[in-house]
Amino acid sequence: MKCPACNKTLKKVKVSVQGAKNRVLSYQCSNCDYFTFEQKSSKRVIEELRETPLKIKQKVVKLSGDRLGLYLNKHIVDSLDIKKGESVYISVPDKKHILIEISL
Repeated sequence: MKCPACNKTLKKVKVSVQGAKNRVLSYQCSNCDYFTFEQKSSKRVIEELRETPLKIKQKVVKLSGDRLGLYLNKHIVDSLDIKKGESVYISVPDKKHILIEISL
């Protein structure tokens, strides 16, 4: 495969994408820094990232008295399309998980 910018041979490189186990095949030109990604492997990584659950580290904050709270990050709010005043169900299946279920 030739570089469309300088007509040199492109080098095949497997590229890691943060959050994905699969790697993307990239074609890179060492002469002019042109690069492109192979479509099939790119789609596979994009699908893998879409299926990965949203996971964001949050701090527990002190409210009043003995109460603690969590703020919901804008990305979580947008992802779940939840609004102020909506009800949710909270359960604790074990000591390492909190499950929040949106009531419809």
